[in-house]
Amino acid sequence: MNTIPAVGVRRAIAARNIEAILDGTERLLRSGRSLTFSAVADEANVSRPTVYAHFPDRGSLLAASVERSVRQALDAMNRAKPDRGPAPEALARLVRSGWEHLARHVQLTQAARAELSVDALHAHHVEAINMIERLVARGQREKAFRSDMPSWWLATSCLALIHSAAQAVATGQMGRQQAAQLLPGTLVDLCVGPRPRKSR
Repeated sequence: MNTIPAVGVRRAIAARNIEAILDGTERLLRSGRSLTFSAVADEANVSRPTVYAHFPDRGSLLAASVERSVRQALDAMNRAKPDRGPAPEALARLVRSGWEHLARHVQLTQAARAELSVDALHAHHVEAINMIERLVARGQREKAFRSDMPSWWLATSCLALIHSAAQAVATGQMGRQQAAQLLPGTLVDLCVGPRPRKSR
């Protein structure tokens, strides 16, 4: 008896269930509802045992949700081709492509901070920080970006500002469109640094 097709079907069902659970988790957090496993199961249209089979506790559920949201942002940032063109233009392009994903998941980030360690959260964002840092370092080599600050510090500051913009949108302090307009220029200005004053 050939069991390979059956194994493949079970894996496909498990993958669909995981995606449904993570989608349900994000919808619950965006709506401000309580993140209980019963609520997640209802939202994902699966049973509670199915949720527990994949995620034994809230921490593992939130960690998987954060990992997926960061992966989606990275995919968008990669599509922006940050290795092409002048560094300031590439940074603006990268930010426009990736920040919307982070903005949509600000409630997820808040929930994760309450349950996951700082080291765990940092580990999920390392790849995004590294991508920004490589671009900043290229800009410094090309003398398009300031060299008085380390590239890792500028990259970390960029990611912190992206999260701050997402938080401002979530609290209604600014609109999503306004944030999308302000953020690329703000980060490019941060990395370019002070411009020499024109003599009168």
